[in-house]
This record gives sequence, structure tokens and C-alpha cells, in this order.
Amino acid sequence: MPRNSFPNRYSMTVARMAVVLLLAAAAGGCAVGPDFHRPAPPDASRYTASNLPAQTAAADIADGQPQHFAEGQDVPARWWKLFGSPELDALVEAALRANPDLQGMKAALRVAQENLAAQRGAFFPGVEASYSPTRQKVATDLASPLSSNSSLFTLHTAQLSVSYVPDVFGGTRRQVEASAAQADLARFQWYAAYLTLTSNVVNAAIQEASLRAQIKATHEIIDLAGKQLDAVRKQQKAGQVGAADVAAQEAAVAQAEATLPPLEKQLALQRDQLSVLAGRLPGDGMAETFELDSLKLPAELPLSLPSKLVEQRPDIRAAEAQMHAASAQIGVATAARLPNITLTADLGSAALTLSKLFTSGTGLWGLTADITQPIFKGGTLLHQQRAAEAAYEQAAAQYRSTVLTAFQNVADALHAIDADARGLRAAAGAERAADRSLTIAKRQYSVGQIAFPAVMQAEQAYRQALVTLAQARASRYADTVALMQALGGDWRNGAGEAAGAS
Repeated sequence: MPRNSFPNRYSMTVARMAVVLLLAAAAGGCAVGPDFHRPAPPDASRYTASNLPAQTAAADIADGQPQHFAEGQDVPARWWKLFGSPELDALVEAALRANPDLQGMKAALRVAQENLAAQRGAFFPGVEASYSPTRQKVATDLASPLSSNSSLFTLHTAQLSVSYVPDVFGGTRRQVEASAAQADLARFQWYAAYLTLTSNVVNAAIQEASLRAQIKATHEIIDLAGKQLDAVRKQQKAGQVGAADVAAQEAAVAQAEATLPPLEKQLALQRDQLSVLAGRLPGDGMAETFELDSLKLPAELPLSLPSKLVEQRPDIRAAEAQMHAASAQIGVATAARLPNITLTADLGSAALTLSKLFTSGTGLWGLTADITQPIFKGGTLLHQQRAAEAAYEQAAAQYRSTVLTAFQNVADALHAIDADARGLRAAAGAERAADRSLTIAKRQYSVGQIAFPAVMQAEQAYRQALVTLAQARASRYADTVALMQALGGDWRNGAGEAAGAS
């Protein structure tokens, strides 16, 4: 036989194997288990049960302008720029670059994507090549397998093995489907982390600004109380008041000073939190500082349609992906109860010398088809399928709960925006009234019309009014952040680009 006859026969055998594998692959029809369909969005046309005013209440202060809702308008990609603070913009961008929690979520996304790519390899045949030289001695009492009757020889074996598991019932396809859903889950969890981080940074900056305003108001109160103490001491020297009035004002000064350290402590802790959110050590410090007067309250608030909320909220999309993965696992568990087919082909050559491999007469091959049908496993496979079905029901319930919570978050934010705008108007009015009351009380006291406790009472009211006003101003900014977060931000144009997603 010519030396090239083995390669020709080898090629013909490979061709036959390819035909067999293709036919086996074609035998894989529909996949067992349910086909997943995205849940329909809630049939809702509004977020709140009662109609909200077209615009919020206005207050006669710097950031007391009314806000109105732009219904049907999407949240901007970098919504934090609505506050008009370059320092805030820089800090958010720094956090997106350096925050380790966000980086960890992005790594988890890559893990899921690589696992999906690895799972897709099950669609293709596995091919392995091996070479095995064996030095062997046959017992002298046994016949030698060689024509030379030699009992000592070396056998060189080179072999190509091809194995393939046809996806007849779709178990592999369902497993890949589940892996793809898990990759989607990791992607939406990354988006959720993106939204949470940006919201936390903006909220922390607003809280810092609020604390600075409260500290400023407290310093004003301390200065005011100190000036009043000087006035009372002068009156004591003139014999107009007694020691009791002086002691009372000294106590008022001490009380005002006692409120300052807790505020300064909160400010220091807030600065530490901002540093960590930005991926920095607290000891590194921050150049950015935030004041309420440096922030701009957005006059127009985007309000996406309720039907679009399920598309925009990354936690809803993550719950949907979890539901999809659970649906696919039902098919995986169902396929495990059905016959499993494995096709194996071995092609190779064996020779006594390396130079004679793949020559005429040294070829070997084998084709194997293995069909395995589970018969009895103590109910394991049945209960695994039932567990997968129950897991899907659980994921569906969690999805519905996530949707309800999302609509509640938006409704809560809308109610807070409306109520806190009215609260700011009231706080601004209370501050002006307390200021007038204190001025009148000091004038009346100076001419002896009222006793000193009335002045102290007016002073305490003004002090509380200043702090309340600073808190009310910060609440309006925080409410705006809450609405942007409740609507899901716009991770598709912001985080989506950073994640390389479409």
C-alpha cells in the first residue's frame, strides 16, 4: 500500500466524523423548560395617588425658588451637574475613577462575562491531541505481540480524540441562557453601584454644606449671645440689673457654645466619608469644600413616565435578570432527567519507532456513541427540578417587590419635594419672625419694659430658627437627589459608556 494511503483514509474518516457530529447537532431541536418573557410594566399613569401642584412653593430666600416637574423628560446622564458646582462635578468624577467598591463591581461583571464565554464552549466539540511513548517488556511465558517475537520494545502512540455532547434537549442552551442572565445581573448590579455611588457623593456634599451652614449659624448665635452678655455686664455695673441676669446670660452663652463641637464633629466625619467615597485616605485631605450658597437648586425636575421606570431602574433590571436565570435553570434541571448522548471519535497511529508514525498499517481509529438515561437516583433529579421551579417563583416575587419599592421611592421623593418646599417657606418665615422678635425684645429690655428671661427666650427661638432654616435648605437639595436616584438616573448614557455596554 502506498505511504500516502493512511493520510487519505484519515481524511475520509475525519469527514465521516464531521457528518456524524453535524447530524447529531441538528438533532437538537427545541429546548426543554419554559421560554422566558420579560414581565409587562405596571399599568400606571401616575406615581402618587393625589395630584401634585404644578410647581413647588417658593420662599423669599436665595435658594427658595419654586421647582416644577418636566413630565416625560429623562434624567440627564450626569444629573449632578444640575447643581451648578464645579467642585461637586470634580469630586463625583474622581469617585467614579477611584472608588474601590465600584471597581470591585466592575471586576465582578468581567467575571460573569468570562464565565458566559466559557459556558458557550459547550456548544463545540472537544478536541485533544496526545502522544504517548511506552517502553514495555512482555513476560517470556507470553507470546510477544511483535512479529519479531521480541519481548522488549517501545511503542509510540499519537492520537487525536474528539468528543461531543449533542444538545438534543437544550440543556446546554438553557445553561448558557442562565449564564447570560447572570452576566446581565452583574451588569445591572454594576449600574446600581454606579448610581448609588454618585448619589452618595452628592448627598454627602449636601450634608457637608448643611453642616457648614449650621456651624455658621451657631457662630452667629454665639457672637450674638456674647454681645448680649457684654451689654448685661455693663448694665450690672450701672446698677440696672442684678447678678442673676448676668448668670443667666452666661448660661445662654455656654449653651450656645456647647452646640458647636457636635456640629464640628459631624463635619469632620462627613469630610472623612467624602474622602473615602472618592477613593482617598482620610488623611490625604480634600481640596473641595461645599457651601449651600455655592449650590444651585434645579428649577426644572425631570420626571420620567411611570411606564419607563422599569427600564431605567437598574435594581429592577437586575431583579429581571435574576428571574431570567431562574427560568433557564428549570430547563437545565429538566434536561438532566432526559437521555444524555456523548459521541467520541479517536484517530491516531501506533508504531515501534517515531519515524514510522502515520505510515501505512499504523493507523487506528474508533467511534463511540454513549447514551445514558437516568433511571433511579432516589428522587434527586425530580426534586432538583421542583426546587428550580420554586426558585423561579421566588425570583418573580422578588421582582414584583422591587418594582413596588421603586414606585414607592419615586412617590416618596415627590411628596418630600412638595412638603419640604413648603417647609422651607415656613422656616424662612419663622427665621424672619424670630429675628424681629429678638430685636424688639432687646429694645424693650433696654428701656425696662420686659424682664431679661423674655430676651433669652427670644434669643433661643432665633437660634433654633437659624439652624432649622439651614436644615430646610439642605433638605430641598437632598430631595432632588432622591428623585434622581429613585428614577434610576441615566446609567445607560453615563455608566453604560463606562462599562462598555450598549
